[in-house]
Amino acid sequence: MGRDTIADIITSIRNADMDRKVTVRIASTNITENIVKILLREGFIENVRKHQESNKYFLVLTLRHRRNRKGAYRTILNLKRISRPGLRIYSNYQRIPRILGGMGIVILSTSRGIMTDREARLERIGGEILCYIWGVLPGMKEQKWIHEGLITESLPNGMFRVRLDNENMILGYVSGKIRRSFIRILPGDRVKIEVSRYDSTKGRIIYRIRNKDSNN
Repeated sequence: MGRDTIADIITSIRNADMDRKVTVRIASTNITENIVKILLREGFIENVRKHQESNKYFLVLTLRHRRNRKGAYRTILNLKRISRPGLRIYSNYQRIPRILGGMGIVILSTSRGIMTDREARLERIGGEILCYIWGVLPGMKEQKWIHEGLITESLPNGMFRVRLDNENMILGYVSGKIRRSFIRILPGDRVKIEVSRYDSTKGRIIYRIRNKDSNN
């Protein structure tokens, strides 16, 4: 099996961001150039330039970092490979996931080229889901993304499968006041769930919506 070019560039960018490196160099191919153009346009990187060395072309990316160095460092850029050479993941435009309620992006390979989930929905075209990208951009306020959803399945260790109102399926867990108060959560209950900024597939159940709350 050949190398996974997309996974390689995702790993390179992620490692450079975690190490607080200013720049990172990746191989220049048609697909990497298209992905990097999206990263630049969406504000996830600061700059990009093409560099030639020994008849080979590379892309040199300038990463964004927080100017405030006080406190614990948090990764600004998060990338997750989805479709892989051994397991291709496809979606039509109606079922493309929304990352952090639209704050993150999905990059797809379609019959009209590489594009984001927003562009794919506008074009009404599906494709192969290459990767998810989300992060805390400079100047972005720390916010809690709270959604409402329906408990569809109870899992071991206080975990639940939750279908959000936007039809996304995520894993939820109980903690805080709900756990301390021994509030029982059952399949069929509607809840409010706080989705993690750093992992859009999981969230913390913070409130069980009562029937009269739903009716109101």
